[in-house]
Amino acid sequence: MRMFFFKLKIEYEGTNFVGWQYQPNGRSVQEELEKALARITQLNVKVIGAGRTDAGVHARGQVASFCIDKDIKIETLARSLNGILPDDIVVKEALRAPQDFNARYDAKSRIYKYYIKQEPTALDRNFCWQVFYNLDSKKMTMCAEKIKGEHDFKSFCKSNGEDKDTRCVVYSAEWSIKGTDMVFTINANRFLYGMVRALVGTMVDVGRGYTSYDEFMKILEARDRSFAGQSAPAKGLFLEEIVY
Repeated sequence: MRMFFFKLKIEYEGTNFVGWQYQPNGRSVQEELEKALARITQLNVKVIGAGRTDAGVHARGQVASFCIDKDIKIETLARSLNGILPDDIVVKEALRAPQDFNARYDAKSRIYKYYIKQEPTALDRNFCWQVFYNLDSKKMTMCAEKIKGEHDFKSFCKSNGEDKDTRCVVYSAEWSIKGTDMVFTINANRFLYGMVRALVGTMVDVGRGYTSYDEFMKILEARDRSFAGQSAPAKGLFLEEIVY
């Protein structure tokens, strides 16, 4: 039987979702997409996401794939899906994909951004972490430099039973500063459960002087989550791009 493969580029606001992946206790992005595709195709469709974002995490550049045993009109698929999906999910583009394309396993890397604002904001309150401590951006940048390359990130991983291999390759990691706004951008081959938020939370501890730079390096080497700082709130994290 011939199978037809498709690729969706998606953005969503994660505020009211339990995450990307289906869970019985609330709305998931995966479930909403599968329900919309079922209405269009009249089939049970399994959607695979490139990044399995946690509850409250947003996405500008999520990629999803699915395959079915019948062809559908690709030119109108995005518009049809957006007519069914809730307002907090938008399909930006629908494309035909190569045979056996898998959005998760074919990805070479994923890029996340984390947003911090140091002044009160009403409009962006669901899309950033409001931090009112004085932060030493130079020390936070030093920490970001040290996580580049291949490391064991077990100290920055919430245990979920799935991340048995805790080594990741970080291609780039940097803080950018504009006025009182700070943005952390990280590109890696893979991410562990809660990894970016744990890294950001611990680097903020360094920036405020609660943790030293030397202690940050010891945390990285410890391979123990209890050594690292708090996890930054989910609302400041965005899945920006999937690289193939």
